[in-house]
Amino acid sequence: MQQPDSKRGPSMLYQLHELNRAMMAPWVHLAEANARIFSDPSSWAAQLPGAERIAAGNELVHRLGKDYEKPLWNIHEVQVEGRQVPVLEQERLRKPFCRLVRFKRYSDDAATIAAMKDDPVVLVVAPLSGHHATLLRDTVTTLLQDHKVYVTDWVDARMVPVEAGSFGLDDYIAYIEDFIRHIGARDLHVISVCQPTVPVLAAVSLMAARGEPIPRSLVVMGGPIDARRSPTAVNNLATRNPLSWFENNVIHTVPPPYPGQGRDVYPGFLQHAGFLAMNPSRHFMSHWDFYSNLVKGDLEDAEAHRRFYDEYNAVLDMPAEYYLDTIRIVFQEFLLPRGEWVVNGERVDPAAIKGTALFTIEGELDDISGQGQTEAAHDLCTGIAKAHQQHLTVEGAGHYGIFSGRRWREKVYPLVREFIRKYAHD
Repeated sequence: MQQPDSKRGPSMLYQLHELNRAMMAPWVHLAEANARIFSDPSSWAAQLPGAERIAAGNELVHRLGKDYEKPLWNIHEVQVEGRQVPVLEQERLRKPFCRLVRFKRYSDDAATIAAMKDDPVVLVVAPLSGHHATLLRDTVTTLLQDHKVYVTDWVDARMVPVEAGSFGLDDYIAYIEDFIRHIGARDLHVISVCQPTVPVLAAVSLMAARGEPIPRSLVVMGGPIDARRSPTAVNNLATRNPLSWFENNVIHTVPPPYPGQGRDVYPGFLQHAGFLAMNPSRHFMSHWDFYSNLVKGDLEDAEAHRRFYDEYNAVLDMPAEYYLDTIRIVFQEFLLPRGEWVVNGERVDPAAIKGTALFTIEGELDDISGQGQTEAAHDLCTGIAKAHQQHLTVEGAGHYGIFSGRRWREKVYPLVREFIRKYAHD
């Protein structure tokens, strides 16, 4: 990687954002204190008339204004063969922009140990597209029932010193190749969710063309393999504006005191604003319902709201080089499906993939990766026998429903598990 050479100077927007956060912090903390004072049954203030509304209003203010740090994985145990077994999070490989994490299951029961011994090895490649990898917590937890699971845990770019170098889409592909080699490709199954479907397919294609060992199977979920098909609002934004528009309007420089000060990024706070703008009325009603549930004492629904927005509001900065590469290569020039993508002098040719099974999964109602964008992988991977290709469109599922929630656990996962098992010991 080359040293990034930012000529932007200090980012006024980023600095204003940080100034605003600092100015709001005392009021946000005060709101948190008030919420506790007026909701704690042991407090005299909780006995006052209207205390429920005061507490609910203050908690809402606190949650709207607080900083959301990277959530913890919090995967401590999982059920295997009807028994709860502890799970330990282990960092197996660290690179400047990503950690390769293994979730290791332990048991002292002989039957459980024997059952886990032959479980397939899975690498889950999480998106680097705004949210932290913990967005796939449900995906990983479910897979741990029947698999040995690794996951890519991407690092917030504002926390990476400039001295670590730049990070573009080519570097992302190189990371995936290194992770596959580190784990061992011959017994590996790779699951890519959303954004990484493109670089994962590129990485495996390049490895296959070189004659390197490649994974036994690829599970490709809800990603823009060919963003020309059924374009969504996300696709239209990328094609409506030239690359220079993105460079001039959404790329900013990390200010002090972050370790990555001086690095050009697509800031998380801008991404978060974009997420909210896609459906503002839904988020408004969600917060109103949260307030109403607190007033009524419906703590179960209120806690569900907290859990969702603790994850949804936690965003990271993306390296500018990587973000702009993705816009250009994936969403504007469509280099992968056109067969014109060259990475470090090597052409990406998915037809080179042989001996690997392919399973593509899409959501019927996906408004991020439209119908057919993921399925397009089958048209590109002509070296894979048709008998080893499979596709699933999940009825009634949106983008997140194919890898998280009830539909994932009850409809998608059983098919993924069966697919991986089928090719685990061929």
